[in-house]
Parts: sequence; C-alpha cells; structure tokens
Amino acid sequence: MKITFISDTHTRHHEIEADLPGGDLLVHAGDFMNSGYHKEDAQHFFEWFNGIKGYDKKIFIAGNHDRIMETNSPWAKTELAKFKTIDYLQDESYALYDIDRDQSIKIYGSPWQPEFFNWAFNLPRNGKEMQMRWDAIPDDTDILITHGPAYGYLDIPGNKNMHVGCELLRERVNVLQPKIHVFGHIHGSAGYYFNGHTHFINASVLDERYTYMNLPVTVEWDATTNEITWIK
Repeated sequence: MKITFISDTHTRHHEIEADLPGGDLLVHAGDFMNSGYHKEDAQHFFEWFNGIKGYDKKIFIAGNHDRIMETNSPWAKTELAKFKTIDYLQDESYALYDIDRDQSIKIYGSPWQPEFFNWAFNLPRNGKEMQMRWDAIPDDTDILITHGPAYGYLDIPGNKNMHVGCELLRERVNVLQPKIHVFGHIHGSAGYYFNGHTHFINASVLDERYTYMNLPVTVEWDATTNEITWIK
C-alpha cells in the first residue's frame, strides 16, 4: 500500500502539490489553517484536498490551529458533506480495504493535544478527559493519526531542549502498538522513528518559520509484515 503523509500546511498546501506522487492513501494530520477563525480558509483547504488527483482515499484530521472545526462543528460538517472524495476523522475510525493483501486496515484519527496557548482541541495535560480520549482508541488500530506527538517521540521544538508530547498518549500507544503513528504539531521535530513495533512519523511539511522545508513522506507499506519502503 502506497501512502503519503503530510501535516501542518497552514494554508500553504498549494506549495506541496507537485510533491504528492499519488497512491492508495493520503493522510493529513492537521493544522491546515492559521488563525483558524475564517471559514474561507477551511473551504479553500477542503476544495484543494478534495481536488487532489491520484489517491484512492484521502483522510484528514484537525489540529490546534483549525479552531473552526471545534467552535463551529455543525458548519464544518455541513460543508464537508459537499466533498465526496475526502473523509474527516474526529475521534473516529475508518476501515480501508487493502485489495492486494485481502485485509482491512483500521485507521483512527483524533485532534487533541495538551493545553497549548489556548488553541483548539486543547485539554489539560495528564487530565481525566485526555485519558478518556486516548482510551477510546480501538485496540485493533493499525494507523493512528493524531495532531500532536506522544511524549518522547519526535516532540522536541527546535528552540528548546525538552519533550512536549503527551504522556498519556505515549502510554496508550505503547500498549496498543499501532503499526504506524502519524502526527505533526512540532515542526522542529519533523522526521521518522521506529521503536521496534510502531513507525512514528512527524509529517510537518513547514519548518518553525512556516517555510516549506520538509517533503511529504511517501512510503510503500506492507500491512502484514509492517515493513516500509521509502519512496522519494
């Protein structure tokens, strides 16, 4: 299965389009807006994401900059119904059938992160509600999409020497051991890490100055063996 992962485009999504090679699945891990208040910014992203050619399935979640997805979710739901080639996940699962392997791939998406300057989808760090959100991730999840990282996995901002990921998410991920965990949020830690069970991908395409610096991550993934081959 050929998958492309992107995150944190912050209204600059058109800049990356030439670097999207097509495949079975395109995943955006949130922060497609900037301030998050303007409907037209969300609409432009929906239209762009819907219009991308060459992918059989396109899935996205929201991030902390995508306020309108939290503050005006009825509008977002109505607007998204107009677009037939994209799926938005907010604490939801999606089953994708891999015809080559004759198996179903379980994908789960969630936008929440520990409190961060009063942005969207923020919850108290290590609080009960955060624990509840992560406990809701199904045990059979193959690909986990969150906006923020788990603590200790690609979660160090470029100007700091400290981990800022979610401790409770790390606990849940270590128990679940999903095959892939993709996220963004921390632009300065874009990259890849494998802990022996899970492929961790920080798919932020913009650096901390919001310049397009990191190419979309495209891999050929064997869902049975969990082996990936990097595609440049």
